[in-house]
Amino acid sequence: MLRAEKHEYLEAVKDRFNRMSSAVFVDFTGLDVPTVTKLRDKLRAAAVDYKVVKNKIAKLAMQDKPYAKDVLPTLRGMTAIAWCYEDPSAAAKIFKEFVKTNDKLKIKAGLVEGRLINAQNVMDQLATMPGKDEIRSQLLCTLQAPAQQFVQQLNAAAQNFVYLLKAKETQEV
Repeated sequence: MLRAEKHEYLEAVKDRFNRMSSAVFVDFTGLDVPTVTKLRDKLRAAAVDYKVVKNKIAKLAMQDKPYAKDVLPTLRGMTAIAWCYEDPSAAAKIFKEFVKTNDKLKIKAGLVEGRLINAQNVMDQLATMPGKDEIRSQLLCTLQAPAQQFVQQLNAAAQNFVYLLKAKETQEV
């Protein structure tokens, strides 16, 4: 790469770290090309940006971040980074599913809101977090609950009256 290309690449990696809501660092040693291609397709479908990054470039891209010193021990050997911009748990969920069928992929660590989490926490906590759509549906249910209860209360009087008429009808026969 020419110096200008390296600078552009570094700026692109910096931009990814600036925009991310989370990042997962993985070691992909031992994976064959078709397997990695399937993994990339799954990540792309979930709007996750997955790149193999040289450790030196990653270090330079994060050097001005407060979490840079925490991440440095993670950047050893082959490293790929999956950046999530909207749903912080998207990459972790895909990696958790992928590791079930292919144990060669090793999760090194994760970054969430500028804090480093270890590989076990990526699998146990980040991968089990509800996604953006799940949170939206939970919020919608919470907002609709009072209105639903109000409608049920309005219908209760009429419903009870119908039950009373039905009971009276069956009592006379």
